[in-house]
Amino acid sequence: MKKIEAIIQPEKLEDVKKELFKAEVHKMTVSRVKGCGQQKGYTESYRGAIFKVNLLPKVKIDIAVNENFVKPTIEAIIKGARTGNIGDGKIFVSDLQECIRISTGEEGNQAIG
Repeated sequence: MKKIEAIIQPEKLEDVKKELFKAEVHKMTVSRVKGCGQQKGYTESYRGAIFKVNLLPKVKIDIAVNENFVKPTIEAIIKGARTGNIGDGKIFVSDLQECIRISTGEEGNQAIG
């Protein structure tokens, strides 16, 4: 079992969801977050004062998958999120030690579904 976390541009969320659904990945958690990376933000002027904005709006997608869905999930995220520009995002993959479905008590691979 793996946990896949993707940080993407907010406007690419619908494209990523479409690609994930095509890859038979339907379960995910989506959060609005702020962050900075290579983009390093931008400066803005408000009433003569200059402000540096370095925390940009992003979307974080968390997906728990069984081993056979890791590669298709990553490929779907890349296909939906890639523009070729700096700031497209990042994907992190980590081991998932345990998963328990609260409603049934199922554990492990069966709980992920």
